[in-house]
Amino acid sequence: MSDTTPSSDSNGGLPAGDGPGGNVAVEPIEIQEEMESSFLDYAMSVIMTRALPDARDGLKPVHRRILYGMDQLGARPDRSHMKCARVTGEVMGKYHPHGDGSIYDALVRMAQDFSLRMPLVDGHGNFGSPDFGAAASRYTECRLAPIAMRMLDGIAEDTVDFVENYSGDEIEPEVLPSRFPNLLVNGSQGIAVGMATNIPPHNLGEVIDATVHLLEHPDATPEDLMAYVKGPDFPTGGLIMGRQGILDAYTTGKGSIRIRAVAEIEEGARTDQIVVTEMPYQTSISVTAARIAELVQTRVLEGISDVNDESAKGKTRLVIKLKKDATALVILNNLYKLTPLQTNFAVNTVALVDGVPRTLNLVQALQAYIAHQVEVIRRRSEFRLKKARDRAHIVEGLLKAVDVIDEVIALIRGSDDRAAARTGLTSEPFSFSDVQAEHILDLRLGQLTRLARVDLETELGTLRETIAALEAILNDEGRLRSVIKDELGEVREKFADARRSKITLDAGDMNIEDLIDDEELVVTLSAKGYIKTVASDAFRSQGRGGRGVAGAKLRDEDYVTHILTTTAHAYLLFFSNLGRVYRLKAHEIPKKERTARGTAMPNLLQLQPGEHIQTIIDTRDYETNRYLFFATKNGQVKKTKFNEYDSSLRTGIIAINLRDGDELVKVIPTNGGDDILMLSKLGQAIRFNEDDVRFMGRAGV
Repeated sequence: MSDTTPSSDSNGGLPAGDGPGGNVAVEPIEIQEEMESSFLDYAMSVIMTRALPDARDGLKPVHRRILYGMDQLGARPDRSHMKCARVTGEVMGKYHPHGDGSIYDALVRMAQDFSLRMPLVDGHGNFGSPDFGAAASRYTECRLAPIAMRMLDGIAEDTVDFVENYSGDEIEPEVLPSRFPNLLVNGSQGIAVGMATNIPPHNLGEVIDATVHLLEHPDATPEDLMAYVKGPDFPTGGLIMGRQGILDAYTTGKGSIRIRAVAEIEEGARTDQIVVTEMPYQTSISVTAARIAELVQTRVLEGISDVNDESAKGKTRLVIKLKKDATALVILNNLYKLTPLQTNFAVNTVALVDGVPRTLNLVQALQAYIAHQVEVIRRRSEFRLKKARDRAHIVEGLLKAVDVIDEVIALIRGSDDRAAARTGLTSEPFSFSDVQAEHILDLRLGQLTRLARVDLETELGTLRETIAALEAILNDEGRLRSVIKDELGEVREKFADARRSKITLDAGDMNIEDLIDDEELVVTLSAKGYIKTVASDAFRSQGRGGRGVAGAKLRDEDYVTHILTTTAHAYLLFFSNLGRVYRLKAHEIPKKERTARGTAMPNLLQLQPGEHIQTIIDTRDYETNRYLFFATKNGQVKKTKFNEYDSSLRTGIIAINLRDGDELVKVIPTNGGDDILMLSKLGQAIRFNEDDVRFMGRAGV
């Protein structure tokens, strides 16, 4: 039953009924109905006022109230910082009737460049890191970031509705104008009752480009917009593995995106080490280091001697030192599998649209934003149009008064008081409006000069042009959308930056080749094992007498040993001195600038200690070159059919069985009838036809 007000104790302390002497009516209610109704009210309250962002400005109420409260306090980019405790108290007292802890936590997050792609608060002091929290609000200071002013741009021009605050003595905006798509740019996370949202941050320039495309092509699909929005862009960088999760998220609103740390294997004189320079989003370096230490201590992971967090000044550097003879790539792959160096971001794009929580795909999220911007620009234009018309009306009255200034002065001097003068100005023969009459009465003598009249005429001309432009915007949907595009372009030009998260290939992807152009590439490998691919057009042709261009900047005593041209989709065979062969596609080798050093081979292949690559073979010539001819250090030769090495094992397979102390020196492709010329280190040579060497299987000796 529902609660009732207790009556007097005349009935033995029991609530009185409808009988004689009773003063309270008891109404029986089904507890199931009461629970359903109360829980639904509670759930909707959490969804609407706490946990889910609005699709229009991408903000939850607490973030919206903080930004608006800071603006009202004057904590703007052109002013000095103010104590966060002051902002927190102002927001709590006027707009957000909850604890100061939740307000300060939300403020801190908006200032963290590792949480938001475009921080909305400019913090001064200790605002924490992925490993530790921020200092107390009495120690930190803040003000609005420059881009946050674009969230508030036009709020004083009747662009959004205002509602009463919780106490009814203040007003607050229902939504911010949000002059850029904040929902996607900064993302959002929240847990409501029965639902949750988890929206990743994106690159500002990419999202604006997609918005402009959707403005121009309202029937665009998520796949169309993915030509502009490549994928999430996390503030901490990292590698996004594959595109399938991105495709799912953008087409359905839900998807799982795999994020991997950026790590490189550095070869040392005695031992190698793995250096992590970028971590997955919302991953702690200290927690990761502790997890690695735990795996080593419990002997789940072998081959690691030490883990050091050398991060400083906002730069990530986690150094994992390996034991001698440890296989670096195998250990790195295990670290991805067993530690937070690789995580999954579960995208769930849920936001409020017209007050209702909805799961949005990429198009729907931007459509909600565009609809909001159309409303903002329309209301702003109407506000400015009314203001321009009102001012034009006043200026017209002033010009008319200047033309008959002698009669106006005579009327005013002959009037008993201001009210009588106003009445005379609004009557025949002048017929000024009340507003015009008031401004005429406020005219100073200095405004009756010839120059002042010219200024009024110039102002009236400008006002009429403004009125015509605003009327054109309001009367033409295309012009209105063009204004949105132009203003988005200004935001992009001022605030957009380069992408931080790189989208790379995932071995689990099924349609990788469809996503990569089969472009011409030049592959180079140095003596110390640094490999790279470069677009072929980077090596421009030159005229006679040219000085040439640098092909690579290598370390001392290093030099290029292999150069070959291939295409991105072609397989490359890598033969090592230990007689093993590995296979990679050319596009799996990191593409670098023409002068870059390249990537160390242990980052790509699971090479054994002391193993290095002797030969690279392009497999595009399977048909032309039917055999591979091997030569070893001790003079052993072998001929094997080319297709014997068509294996997908990334860990490598045996290409030739070597005797003790022998090493593979060279592998060349042949067509079955070539002449072979072999030279010894003592200067002797032998030439013979390859028919003299019978072909053997891959495992043959």
